[in-house]
Amino acid sequence: MLLGVLFSGGKDSVYACRRAMETDSVSCLITVVSQNPDSYMFHTPNVVWAKLIAEAVGIPQLTWPTAGREEEELSDLSDAIAAAVDGYGIEGVVTGAIESVYQAARVQRICRELDLWCYNPLWQIDQLEYLRLLVSEGFEVIITGVFAYPLDESFVGARIDLDLIGELEALRDRYAINPSGEGGEIETFVLDGPIFKKRIEILRAEKTYENYRGRFSIGEARLVEK
Repeated sequence: MLLGVLFSGGKDSVYACRRAMETDSVSCLITVVSQNPDSYMFHTPNVVWAKLIAEAVGIPQLTWPTAGREEEELSDLSDAIAAAVDGYGIEGVVTGAIESVYQAARVQRICRELDLWCYNPLWQIDQLEYLRLLVSEGFEVIITGVFAYPLDESFVGARIDLDLIGELEALRDRYAINPSGEGGEIETFVLDGPIFKKRIEILRAEKTYENYRGRFSIGEARLVEK
């Protein structure tokens, strides 16, 4: 089956793409670029750099703009998926949804309307087990946004490794956060992984943080040989 992956460059969309590639053919990556940094539906930190991941994994990328207004952005998503059907012949859509019923239900509705299969390979995965899988399988993931108490400035730009996962587990036990950020606590970006033919090197970035909200904004990056 030909699939299109809803793709932001974050860990969930990248890992969902990997899962899809194991059983089906991924013909394109669908990246919706929102003008609203607090979009209800779409990952926004560093999404413009998802193009480097698309090039690194060797899959065509379809980008689609949206103003990011609540519910209206769903129409933009539908248009993007329809364009992927026309341009790449996709028969199904892959998402990186883990627990977000808000997002999953809306994507599934669009897929029904377009007569497409909706595949959610990470749905209900254990979040800590999932983070450990990312590390053990060789994905290099950095945290590009934090948006919740008690995540402090040290998390902004940090690489996800076993020590950091231990910190997130402790915060989950004490404060009931979602360790993989499924509740919007964190956003991520993937620099390397087993499906990458090249890795991403960050040349310039800016870190901002205030009142438990922080961003690691990539200013310049490139692909380099592994």
